[in-house]
Amino acid sequence: MKSQQKKQTAVLAVLLFLHCSLYISPAWAQDDPEYRMEVGAGLGLMAYEGDFNGNLLKGMQPKAAVVAKYKMNPRMAWSAQIAMGKLKGSTKNVKTWYPYLNDHPMDFKTSLTDVTVRYEYNFWPFGTGREYLGAKPLTPFFALGTGLCFTGKPKVTWAPVDDPIIIDGEPYIPETEDATVSGVLLFGAGVKYKLQDRLNLIAEWTMHFTATDRIDGVVDPYGIKSTGIFKNTDCYSALQLTVTYDLWAKCKTCHNDRD
Repeated sequence: MKSQQKKQTAVLAVLLFLHCSLYISPAWAQDDPEYRMEVGAGLGLMAYEGDFNGNLLKGMQPKAAVVAKYKMNPRMAWSAQIAMGKLKGSTKNVKTWYPYLNDHPMDFKTSLTDVTVRYEYNFWPFGTGREYLGAKPLTPFFALGTGLCFTGKPKVTWAPVDDPIIIDGEPYIPETEDATVSGVLLFGAGVKYKLQDRLNLIAEWTMHFTATDRIDGVVDPYGIKSTGIFKNTDCYSALQLTVTYDLWAKCKTCHNDRD
């Protein structure tokens, strides 16, 4: 009789332990803190997209960036970025016909700095899974944003021609544009990966639409003035690899996301 009671007691103890573990394990799974911010730096390549280039990967030049992010929750974040790089392009081998430029090829190089703010949305909650139930260490994301870009005066090189246009006894060389500032709209997509608990790796591609046609040094190459904010304007694309570090831990005992 006593042995049977002992068996029943043991079975009840096991069942009670299993029942309690259902509630304890989620607490263990979310033992790590969530972080509100990320700061980091990135390296990559950027390419001019405009009148003289329609290939997203042609003529890519180096770029570098510093990044800061405020994470509203594991799915959404606001990101601020300052990036610096170079752009180049050429009218050589361009299939589109342009007055003067097809017979008088030119190359250009310029520097570019942009300051942007963007909204990022992760397809899955991003994290280790120990700070937020259901978070994944790998997630795709997309981004939408706006900002400003600053370009230096393009350095233009005109190729020598056999029959140049002569004005006042000198070969005619069109004037090129000076440094410019323009608004930017951007969209992009990429992948985020948790390298360690507080270390993140982000690979992304972004497209930047500017409101200026002066980046390549030539405005309205057809000689017809364009109207509209983004009509016949220059753009640039970028590939970037960024490493960020998590900062500013949320209070573990607070249940309000704003705390």
